[in-house]
Amino acid sequence: MHTVILSDLHLADAEPLDPKRPLWKAFKRREHFVDADVARLLEHAADQAEAADETCEVVFNGDVFDFDPITRMPEPPPSPIHWLARLRGLGTEEWMSTFKMELIVADHPEFFAAIRRFVERGHHVVFVCGNHDLELVWPAVQDKVRDALSLDEVGQKRVRFCEWFYLSAGDTYISHGHQADPYCVVPDPIHPLILVRNRPVVRLPFGDVANRYMLNGMGYFNPHATANYIMSGIEYVRFFLKYMVRDQPLLVWTWFWSAGVTLLVTLAHFIRPALRDPLMVEEKVQSVAERSGATPAMVRQLSVTHVAPAATNPLMITRELWLDRAILYLAMVYASWQVVMAVNLVWTISPLWVLLPFALLFPLFLQYSFRVKPETFAEPLMTEKRAEWIHRITGARFAVMGHTHIPEQTEIGPLLFCNGGFWSPAFAEPECKNRIGTQTFVWLRPGGGGRELGLWEWPPGEAAPKPFVVKSAE
Repeated sequence: MHTVILSDLHLADAEPLDPKRPLWKAFKRREHFVDADVARLLEHAADQAEAADETCEVVFNGDVFDFDPITRMPEPPPSPIHWLARLRGLGTEEWMSTFKMELIVADHPEFFAAIRRFVERGHHVVFVCGNHDLELVWPAVQDKVRDALSLDEVGQKRVRFCEWFYLSAGDTYISHGHQADPYCVVPDPIHPLILVRNRPVVRLPFGDVANRYMLNGMGYFNPHATANYIMSGIEYVRFFLKYMVRDQPLLVWTWFWSAGVTLLVTLAHFIRPALRDPLMVEEKVQSVAERSGATPAMVRQLSVTHVAPAATNPLMITRELWLDRAILYLAMVYASWQVVMAVNLVWTISPLWVLLPFALLFPLFLQYSFRVKPETFAEPLMTEKRAEWIHRITGARFAVMGHTHIPEQTEIGPLLFCNGGFWSPAFAEPECKNRIGTQTFVWLRPGGGGRELGLWEWPPGEAAPKPFVVKSAE
C-alpha cells in the first residue's frame, strides 16, 4: 500500500477584504488557498498507485481544518451566544463546531471534490485530529465532512476519523504531534469532552485558547508562522509601529485583557474532569482502536505517553503570554508610587519624583525580561524515550508527525522519524508577499524489503512532486 501523509493545511473560512484594514488576516484570503495543489497531489498519488496495481491511502495528519480563526456567527443562532464568543469566535459545543465545519465546506469545494474523486477510484482517506481541529471528534462534524464528499455506502467505509493517532499497515505510527507539546496537549485524548455551564464542549489546550482569544483580535499576526507572533520586545514595538499604530492604537490593552482571558479559560478547561460514561469506557477504547488500526491495549498505553500540559505550571503560561512582565511592570509602578507617598507624609514633594525609584527598578525589569525566552517547541516532539515507547507498543518501524511546521527526517532510537512539514499559507509579513517554507509531505511506497519512507515537496502551482532535501543545521 502507498501511504501519503500531509498535515497542517489549516483550512478555514475565507476572510473577506476589509477596505479599512486591507492587511487584516490577509493570510486567510481565498487567493492563498492550497486546495488546487492538494487536488493535484491526490490525483498524482492515485495514478502512481494504480500504475503498479496497488492501493493508496492519504492520511491528513492533523490541523487539516482550523476551527480556531473562524469568527463568523450564525444568524439567527440556535441558542444564545456568549459575549466573548461574539467577540472572538464560537466555542466548541457540537452545534458551534458543526456550524464552523459548514463554513469550511462551503469555502473549499475543490478540496472536498478532490477527496471524493480519490475515494471513488477505490482508495482510502484518514483524518487524524490535531490540536486545531480537535472539534472533529463530534459525530455531527464528521457527518458534515461525509456529506460534503457525497460518497456511496462503499465509499463512506473508505473514510475514517482517528482521535490522535493512526497505525498504517502495522509499520508506521502517524500522529499530529500535539500530544508531545505541553502547550497543545490534550490531557485525555480518549475522552476529550468536558462540561462547561452544564454543556458538553471539547477541551481546548493553551495554544488553541491563545489563538482564539488573542490572535483573533490581532489580525496582523499570522498564526501559521510562529515568527509572526513570537518576537522579542523590540520586534513587537517595530511591528506595532509599522502595521498597527493606526488601526489598533490600544493594542496593549487588547493584548492584556485577551491574555488574561486566555489564562483563565485555559486553567478552567484544564481543571474540569473529562466526561466519561463508566458503562461505555471499554466500548470507547475499542472504538478508538478500530478506527486507528490498533488494539485496545495499544490505545491505553499510547494515551499515557503524552507530556504534562503547561497548565500544570501556570507560570509557564504567564511567561508565554508576557503576563509575568506585565505584572512585574505594574508592581514596579505601584512600589514607586508607594515610596513617593511615604516620603510625602514627612516632606511634600512633586508626584514626578515617582520616576526616580521607577528608574532605579527598571534595569532589574529589563534584566528579567531579556532572560525569559520563548519555550514553544523547546523540546523535540520525538525523543529517544518516546521512540522506544512507540516501537515497543506498536511494533512500528516508522513514525510521522507534523505540528511544528518544520520538515525533518532522521533516525531516532529504533524509529525512522519524519516530520511532514506544512501546507498552510505562512508569510513573513502581513502583506503576504514572501512565503515561508514550502508544501512538504511524507510518502511511504512499497519496496523490496518492505515499505520505504521519503520526504517530498509539492512546490506551489507545480504539477508533480520532487524529493525534499532537508538542509543541515550548518
